[in-house]
Amino acid sequence: MDVFAMDISALSRALRERKISAVELTRSYIDRIDARDGETGAYLTTTFEQALAQAVRADERRADGEAVSPLNGIPMALKDNMATRGIPTTCASKMLKGYVPPYSATVAERLEAAGCVLLGKVNMDEFAMGSTTENSAFRITRNPRDPSRVPGGSSGGSAAAVAAGEAVFALGSDTGGSIRQPASFCGVVGLKPTYGAVSRYGLIAFASSLDQIGPLTKTVRDCALVMNCIAGRDARDATSSPRGGGDYLEDLEGGVKGLRVALPRELMGAGVDAGVQKSIQGAAARLERLGAHIKEVSMPALKHALAAYYVLSSAEASSNLARFDGVGYGVRAAHYDGLYELYARSRSEGFGAEVKRRIMLGAFALSEHYADAYYGKALRVRTLVAQDYARVFDEADVILSPVAPTVAGKLGARDKDPVKTYLGDVCTVPASIAGLPAISVNCGEGEGGMPVGAQLTAPAFAERTLLRAAYALEQGV
Repeated sequence: MDVFAMDISALSRALRERKISAVELTRSYIDRIDARDGETGAYLTTTFEQALAQAVRADERRADGEAVSPLNGIPMALKDNMATRGIPTTCASKMLKGYVPPYSATVAERLEAAGCVLLGKVNMDEFAMGSTTENSAFRITRNPRDPSRVPGGSSGGSAAAVAAGEAVFALGSDTGGSIRQPASFCGVVGLKPTYGAVSRYGLIAFASSLDQIGPLTKTVRDCALVMNCIAGRDARDATSSPRGGGDYLEDLEGGVKGLRVALPRELMGAGVDAGVQKSIQGAAARLERLGAHIKEVSMPALKHALAAYYVLSSAEASSNLARFDGVGYGVRAAHYDGLYELYARSRSEGFGAEVKRRIMLGAFALSEHYADAYYGKALRVRTLVAQDYARVFDEADVILSPVAPTVAGKLGARDKDPVKTYLGDVCTVPASIAGLPAISVNCGEGEGGMPVGAQLTAPAFAERTLLRAAYALEQGV
């Protein structure tokens, strides 16, 4: 039995039929991590002793005849910006090195209650700011499909762990594409839910009006199973919505006959590699063969979405990260002369270059004389982008586009011009600033045989339609 090739459904069935125990499954994954993670670099912290204890409990629950979740006994990983009681949570930053939270994020609590086995915390770009996982303060994560390439970011450790068979599934966070882009680069499935569908309680904030937690999985069905566990209203998060609950497996296999699919010209033009364009066109043709109606549309506001996103997200990051001053939160500089120097040295030593860049950009955008010219204008663009989506969804059920304009690049090849790096987010940020659900599902290969993800976007809280379309695309049925 090749447990590393099996998805949640298959493993849950094997556990239920006593073909394997949760302890045996967990030990297999621990051995896999020991053997492979030296090259992959997915994990920052492993929790093997706790994992085995959780696996024992999962086996006991089944033996006692309890009605258990399909996730009971399934080994998984969490991105290291989700609080875990008694387990280090660093956001891959020197600023939080050694921080051990006294509480857990809601998603961590819900997965634990379902009987999941936590293998550890996985790597990321520092404070979720980046798209390669090279911005981590502690280690570099490599793409399992080609170790000379990046896994994407900021949830690169989550995507790499799933792709390398070092976790059955993982949770990541997505602010402007940080689940979908690494899912595309590593050839796995990644869902950014509707803003408010999944509780953010215990997620260390980057940009509070954009951040969302979501699953990275082997299959679309697995994605639905994980959402059944983590989605829904949470009284501790005022932005969470009861509309996020329910059964995400509902109508998963309903097919796409009659489904209206829009292809936006603005996300298929200049700057998108030929191999990526070919894969997305192939995905559209596949959906059409299955009975969907494909229509090309124009969404003119999308060309302004990237600039608006970086103003809005950096402004919110500047505000959220102000608490890390070496006094209330975060590491404290060893040497300083006076309070001002304590703040300056602690923040200079604790934050990496990309985090500092975004804090400064955000502080400038919020400054007294420029707030309306930058932050205010970005908010107005956000409204225009949302209106473009609403107009298209009057005549379409889902939107199909690339996840990224290229496949995964080489490690260390980031352009020194950050603006060129930020352009890699051009396809993912529009759904983020509109608060809409979007999923990446593998649809082909591009340069070097690397995976290409198709992005499907749906109206708010229409994840079931999104998953149905993604499942049809994945299965070809």
